Amino acid sequence: MIRAAVMVTLLASAAACKPPPTDAGLVAGDVAASQGPSEPIDSPDTEGAVWSDSPITRGRIIYGIPGEPPLLALGCGDMGDQPSILITRYAPADKDAEGVAAFIGNGHVARIPVAAIEIDGGSYWRAEISAFSEELEVLTGTRELAVTIPGGGRLVLNPSHHTGEFIEDCRASPSV
Repeated sequence: MIRAAVMVTLLASAAACKPPPTDAGLVAGDVAASQGPSEPIDSPDTEGAVWSDSPITRGRIIYGIPGEPPLLALGCGDMGDQPSILITRYAPADKDAEGVAAFIGNGHVARIPVAAIEIDGGSYWRAEISAFSEELEVLTGTRELAVTIPGGGRLVLNPSHHTGEFIEDCRASPSV
């Protein structure tokens, strides 16, 4: 018992000899701003934005203002044994970033994991989800909804039946 008490005393004494952590040598600005996340973007104006079939890629619809770059796209993909929906939010994403896209509307709320992906020299947000996922019900209604990704602004999707029809067509596709 005495031996244990002596050991504890010696260990406590040795620990007391070490100085506590300090930030005395840290200079403000040591962590470069370029290492942090990018500045958030403003929410885009979606007045006049519509869904349309992609003129380039079959099995894909795009959302945006006619004549301008797309804001969001849905694609019909293949997860091996079942069709999937690819969701691409054309908002800048930091390399290797991950997050959650919140979809709110049509009486539903969905939180879908997204990750940065390189597309045509830019980094954007992408998710792939089973075409049969209940999370997609938020996109099948015909009322306005909003999509929010941290740093990517709030994107309002104007009412449309196009997304619901697209998802149903993808679900029915035998092979993508």
